[in-house]
Amino acid sequence: MKNIFFTIIAILLAASCAQETVQQPLENCVVYEMNVRQYTPEGTFAAAQKELSRLQELGIDILWLMPIHPIGIDGRKGTLGSYYAIRNYCDINPEFGTMADFEAFLAEAHRLGLRVVIDCVANHTSPDAVWTTERAPEWYERNAEGKTTFTADWSDTANLNYENKDVWKGMADAMRFWMEKGIDGFRCDMACEVPLEFWQETIAGLRADYPGMYMLAEGEEPKLHSLSDFNASYAWELHHLMNSIARGEKNIPELLEYIAKDAERQPADAFRLMFTSNHDENSWAGTEFERMGDAAKAMAVLTFTLPGGQPLIYTGQEIGWNKRFEFFEKDPVPAWENNEYTDFYKWLIDVRHDNPALATGGKGGKFEVVSTEDSTLVFTRTLPENKVTVKVQLKAPWTYEIAAE
Repeated sequence: MKNIFFTIIAILLAASCAQETVQQPLENCVVYEMNVRQYTPEGTFAAAQKELSRLQELGIDILWLMPIHPIGIDGRKGTLGSYYAIRNYCDINPEFGTMADFEAFLAEAHRLGLRVVIDCVANHTSPDAVWTTERAPEWYERNAEGKTTFTADWSDTANLNYENKDVWKGMADAMRFWMEKGIDGFRCDMACEVPLEFWQETIAGLRADYPGMYMLAEGEEPKLHSLSDFNASYAWELHHLMNSIARGEKNIPELLEYIAKDAERQPADAFRLMFTSNHDENSWAGTEFERMGDAAKAMAVLTFTLPGGQPLIYTGQEIGWNKRFEFFEKDPVPAWENNEYTDFYKWLIDVRHDNPALATGGKGGKFEVVSTEDSTLVFTRTLPENKVTVKVQLKAPWTYEIAAE
């Protein structure tokens, strides 16, 4: 009887250990941007939760959720409005479900070993946000008539006034609210539109309690790293350069010039988010196939292998979804069916995970150019224990190879 008891315990322990997933260090991580509204026909956390195991199998490490908060009514664009016109920083968009639904989604993601970060929109709220009535008028930038102001054509927003230190505390408290819920960090929208000193103070305060927090800035000002302690920042310049290369307007000389310039400008430990698509590009500039055509896969290879880079995959790229998502309306992926693009991104993610020479944040291997003949860039990333050779043709037929030793 005793032997049976210990056998059962051993089986249970083995099963428990088998379910544990070892997380990649941040410098090896691949980021995935989830558009919850468009992720399933239901557009809810409960429905998206059922797809998390698929993302784990793909090899995703960090799951970035576009804004999950209630959307304002005043000035709303379209039927459902912009995710970035937030009415309440400490609540859930009812379109996606309830707080309990989000907590269940988060728990399942963590069980599968996924880190979860959410969008932090610190620059502005919706014009009818709860802060417009619950806080002093000085919390917002106002014109001569006393009305809230907005940036560009974002008429569904109201700019916050960061000259008022009460706003700093209010935003920091909202971020802490979500960290206490168990999320793993933030992607910070329009990060350079907010004082860098705010980020410096707020990130330091949060890291004191959450040292493993991941912070991604939409922006590429070097001080986002050196002053404000963001882990990652957008490589926007590289993205636009890759679009130009795909159109035949630029090639290897401009790419190598960019790599050298970025290495000089950015701190050595900076993670540079590299991508062929994201929610802005997809909805407003077009899919990667519209912008890059047959070069899309070759450019994706660069995002996974160039020095300093941390790769991003946007909703639908892993199945080659060639459609611009509506931004203010429901426009979901009808079903998730694996295909050649799934295999392609699975291969890239595996290569990334298996080769520490490709890590970012100063942890990866030395970058050396081997050859640039015939518009084909051959380079190596080398550590004492690992060497990766990458070959990408930057003209038709846009071939690519990766070899590791």
